[in-house]
Amino acid sequence: MQDLESAVAVVGMSGRFPGAPDLEAYWANLRDGVCSLSTFTEKELLADGADAAELRNPAYVAAQGRLADADRFEADLFGFSRTEAAALDPQHRVLLETAWSALEDAGHAPLTALSAAAAAGPSRTGVYVGGSPTEHALAAGTDPALAATIGALQVRILTDREFLAPWISYRLGLDGPSMTVQTACSTSLTAVHLAVQALLLGECDTALAGGVAVGSVRKQGYVHYQGGIFSPDGRCRPFDEKAAGTVPGSGVGVLVLRRLEDALADGDPVRAVIRGTAVTNDGSGKVGFTAPGVDQQTAAITEAWAAAGLEPSAAQYVEAHGTGTELGDRIELEAASAAFAGGDGIGIGSVKSNIGHADAAAGAAALIKTILMLEHATLAPTVDVTSPVTALRDSPLRLVTAVEEWPDRAGLPRLAGVTSVGIGGTNVHVVVQEAPERPTRPDPAAHPLVLPLSARTEPQLAALADRLARRLRDADAPPLADVAHTLRTGRVAMPVRGYVVAAEAREAADKLAALAGGRRDTTTDPRGEAWLGGEEVTWPALDGDARRVSLPTHPFAGDSYGALTLRRPATAEGTAEAPGLPTPASSPSPSPEDELEAVVAELVIEALDLNDAADLQQTYFEAGGDSLTAVHLAGRLRDELGIDVPIQLFLEPVTLKDMTNRIVEMKQNGGADDALDALLSEFEAES
Repeated sequence: MQDLESAVAVVGMSGRFPGAPDLEAYWANLRDGVCSLSTFTEKELLADGADAAELRNPAYVAAQGRLADADRFEADLFGFSRTEAAALDPQHRVLLETAWSALEDAGHAPLTALSAAAAAGPSRTGVYVGGSPTEHALAAGTDPALAATIGALQVRILTDREFLAPWISYRLGLDGPSMTVQTACSTSLTAVHLAVQALLLGECDTALAGGVAVGSVRKQGYVHYQGGIFSPDGRCRPFDEKAAGTVPGSGVGVLVLRRLEDALADGDPVRAVIRGTAVTNDGSGKVGFTAPGVDQQTAAITEAWAAAGLEPSAAQYVEAHGTGTELGDRIELEAASAAFAGGDGIGIGSVKSNIGHADAAAGAAALIKTILMLEHATLAPTVDVTSPVTALRDSPLRLVTAVEEWPDRAGLPRLAGVTSVGIGGTNVHVVVQEAPERPTRPDPAAHPLVLPLSARTEPQLAALADRLARRLRDADAPPLADVAHTLRTGRVAMPVRGYVVAAEAREAADKLAALAGGRRDTTTDPRGEAWLGGEEVTWPALDGDARRVSLPTHPFAGDSYGALTLRRPATAEGTAEAPGLPTPASSPSPSPEDELEAVVAELVIEALDLNDAADLQQTYFEAGGDSLTAVHLAGRLRDELGIDVPIQLFLEPVTLKDMTNRIVEMKQNGGADDALDALLSEFEAES
């Protein structure tokens, strides 16, 4: 391949979008021309807290690109207590799970495979992501009760979008650059650009890039204003004569990127190749701050294709920003027509017609759509379009309104461009190429292979086995040796385990389907039995040159942790309560002699999210305590009970029960310590 040194491979990706809990469903919807925007009944909206007076507004549009189950989270997997998980912004929750799935899709085990010491693993992994403003974060920041419960600093780091990237790096153990990117609607494609640049500069060896937008987990619509950006009828029609606005949407998308050279050398599953990227800003060359500009959109496109070493006319398709607004579409079409002037019949489309405007995740949704089209050699239609704008008649571009085969051509691979435009003027363009053909390898002699699986629960193990069985029945099922290699090296070992032994894909699929139904494989293997018993297994090397392949990922099945809302229902007493956070169980009133001990114990139980006093037999760190919780707990003991507790007490290997008794003794003995003040001063100085 030409320009190998400046090419970046997409080796994994994951996403959730309206109507699509995974990329398999996303592609099916795109291919079939499905509009996944939801329309809600008045009853549904009222049940989710809508203002009845607002619903009576004739301009209210009860439509949204809604992300289902955005309130659910597998908190234990990421080390969050229930209290922390309820406070954690839903955007953080879904982004963490999507980052995990993207790494698994790349054939790398989160938590282990990307550590510096991992054999054949990349040494540094960067994270470049961004998110949208959320109702949860706004509600959390204005809730004094929440701050009093977990601490104002904890509220901020669990809800502020500036911590999206650091949480991924921390919980997945990724030690490359970690940056939260914000360029409004072009955020996630800007994140891809920055990740590509970091890889080419050698700042990291692997990068996660993408974005998330979950403004609210509630079902809600919007009020249409004449001349505003939102559609009057709840449908988005990019580049159509009837286009009158966009529809708010939600979504999350993460891509795993590596230098193409490294990906090919390490046997990664290359899904597409990024040939070039560019970012510009309109500056003052536009009619207003929120308006787009022609010249710098054109510049972003031409500069990206120049970085790729290609002429823009080589493009066969352009995934446009395409908001469906009259001004935005007109300017984007003018800019793209100028950039691609040397081409003819280049397809153009916009995924916003399917899922709405996913804000900070819009660029990731567009790039993932384009990669899926390249993989399937199929152009997906822009939906709800009946009259393409007349400006297309004199343009090198044509609107794709029906599913089409994406033809190959002599001398050039399939090539596409993806554009994203942000309010404020940040324009991004990415040049994407189909994955290179990998040299075929001779099939090794068929012999039985152990395929190990694991999950956190029995239903999850069954779901995983079923999905893998279906994948192995596909016509393009990967070689079984590659499947075994990926399952053995590219997954985190979890407590609920199973395995099958098979020599070819059909046999493996049948046995996996049986496992999904609760029937164990009658063929056993010593290493498989050790795996089943919970042991750490050293798997033997496979014959030939085994590669990582894209396989079904962990089937998340977390609990609902709700979300904070600015519209809080009144309780029977007429006060407001914040939904989402679990209410600590009330305890019987302590006797006078034990009152202080009971109050201290209750503070400890609440701070560490313990079930009851029986959990006080653990040490502080066994109970999940950390330095921030220690500072918060010591602060509450001082402010509420007048007890100055040295931070060192939390570090001692004593049970929480003994620690509680010693805290009570400090109060009774009048002991004081200025360690907390010193620690807080040090923390503030470093912040």
